[in-house]
Amino acid sequence: MLKQNAGYVMLEDTYTKPSRLLQIRSLKQLILGSFFVALVPLFTLLWQSQSDLAKLNDAIVKQTQFFVATAGTMRNLESMARDIERLMRQHFVLPNATLKQLNDDTLTLFQQELEPFCQQLSDSDACGKLHRNLIQLGNYPSMTDKLVLDAHLASFTQAINALSDDVKATVNQRVSEQQSFMSALQQKQAWSTAALTLVSLILILFAAKLITKPVNKLKNIIAAIADNQNELPVKSSSGPRELVAVEKDLYLLHKRIQQLEKVRTALLRHASHELKTPLASFKEGCALLAEEMVGQLNKQQKEVVNLLQASTNRLNLLIEKLLDYNALLQQAEPSFEQIDTQQIINECLTQNGLALKQSLCTVETDIADDCQLIVSDAELFRRILDNLISNAVAHGTEATAIYIKLHQAMGDYVLDVANHGNEISADDRKNIFEPFKRGLLTRNDRVIGAGLGLSIVSDCARLLGGAVSIVDVKYASVCFRIKLPLRDES
Repeated sequence: MLKQNAGYVMLEDTYTKPSRLLQIRSLKQLILGSFFVALVPLFTLLWQSQSDLAKLNDAIVKQTQFFVATAGTMRNLESMARDIERLMRQHFVLPNATLKQLNDDTLTLFQQELEPFCQQLSDSDACGKLHRNLIQLGNYPSMTDKLVLDAHLASFTQAINALSDDVKATVNQRVSEQQSFMSALQQKQAWSTAALTLVSLILILFAAKLITKPVNKLKNIIAAIADNQNELPVKSSSGPRELVAVEKDLYLLHKRIQQLEKVRTALLRHASHELKTPLASFKEGCALLAEEMVGQLNKQQKEVVNLLQASTNRLNLLIEKLLDYNALLQQAEPSFEQIDTQQIINECLTQNGLALKQSLCTVETDIADDCQLIVSDAELFRRILDNLISNAVAHGTEATAIYIKLHQAMGDYVLDVANHGNEISADDRKNIFEPFKRGLLTRNDRVIGAGLGLSIVSDCARLLGGAVSIVDVKYASVCFRIKLPLRDES
């Protein structure tokens, strides 16, 4: 039983070893492997091109040798044919042994050279005719009639001419075959190039996916951390060790951020609530002293009480904004329903009525008919309006108008809250929506803000799927524009 288990373990290791070898262990291995895989089709194409060129070169060499040999042999045969005709006519006029020997030797040489030459020609009738003519001409010593000799020699010349035509036909056929071979080779090369290019493209895309997949995984993790999501994508079980190490660090960072977020939320909640009760008593005591309910104050005492009241108002504003910001952090998902925008605007104006009255500011509203009822989160929409109105009162010029406009444009609800006053500089616009960032200009109420109002506006707009920005308009110095997407009630 132990031997069987040992054999099973060895068999399992045998099967798992290739997968371990193919597993990507580092980013360098991934890049080099992808580069090598992408080059495989290129090397294949180069090898095939070299092979095809070698075949083409061999074919050209063979055909060239055939053409040269055929042309030389044909010239020799034609020369010997003329010699045969000349010697036979001389022998007919003046028969002697020397001419007969020369003629016989020429006929023998002609036959020896004609035999292998005819084997290279395909289906040549001229070769058979020449063989028959040579047999007939072999009896030239017995020919006594000149007309008979002329007839045989004419037939022999015609056979030579026919053989020359067959040679030309064979050469043309070989040239045509060579052209067909080159055309087929060129077509094959073109199809191979196209196929291997496609394969190379597929391999490049596959390699790019292998590289971008872990990078996209890291981007998704970073995006999840930026969106403050509780759950991150599943950890990678394999991949380049450098990217796996970065992914591990991101998980540790996310865990640490969540811990710090819990600490911050708890600190804001407890500190705000704990400070609110004694602050109310402190504020009430300062009011009693300022109104001289507990006795008359001299000039120096009044100055001290005014300073205490200013500090109390600032601390009260800070705590209210912290509570508001903490409540916003606790609201993870908005609740969309149909809301009456005019009613919410009126409620916000009522809540800020005292500040509007003290600053002598008027409010001009312009709500489009198709924006009287919209689908949104009532509480988040109210926070946006309340903070923008209080910001306009605090930083706008006194005894001027504040403009509130709501309309539809390009598939969005567009809410503009504008006021007169000092324009916001380009430097301040870069970070004015970040938490605890305050502008350099002082408030009308001389209370130093917490730097959370516009940050709350930005976060509320983001939760509603929109965004806030500062735009330039002709009718006011400063205009905050919130774009919220159109939604159907569901």
